[in-house]
Amino acid sequence: MSAEDNNAVRNVYWTPWSAPGVEQLLMTDHGDRISAFSLILRPLGGQHLRIRIGYHADAQWNTRRVMVATADAEETDPRRVVLESDGQGHWQMMEQPAPQFDGCLDADVEITPFSNTVPIRRLGMAEGASVETKAVYVPVPSLTPRVVHQRYTCLEQLGPSGGTYRYENLDSGFSADLKVDADGLVMDYPETFRRSWPT
Repeated sequence: MSAEDNNAVRNVYWTPWSAPGVEQLLMTDHGDRISAFSLILRPLGGQHLRIRIGYHADAQWNTRRVMVATADAEETDPRRVVLESDGQGHWQMMEQPAPQFDGCLDADVEITPFSNTVPIRRLGMAEGASVETKAVYVPVPSLTPRVVHQRYTCLEQLGPSGGTYRYENLDSGFSADLKVDADGLVMDYPETFRRSWPT
């Protein structure tokens, strides 16, 4: 029986809230690890970009490797960043030690709502719980990572019908209440992303 027959594979599509573009994400639960791959097509910074993202986490949803690559519509001017973690808050960037990210447990890639799924699943919070955390934030298209301070609050605990979580960027003051499905994948991210399939 295939992984997909075991409901271990998810395909989802998101679109930007009010701009052209699409993201297709394939997430697979391998039992001992999680992998997710995205292809994003959207205009950014005056270019029509193709953005590829690969996430790898262990079975406890500790981030182990994140790759983000961008290119224009003609696949020219490619750029790429690779971040690797031991799952305990120590990082490498492009195979070089990156002590500036010590203490970060997640990688938050600006362009995808899957960035929220990983800490939601990793934290496993009960309703009413709130946790502050640090993440390696990867802006697109610059791909110049920096540390951000975040808070997640569980408004409705994850269950068969999904859940609801408040995300806060403690550096910028931004916050949003995120409705997620039973796998922790975002349904709608107000003013930012919409789930276009499955709804």
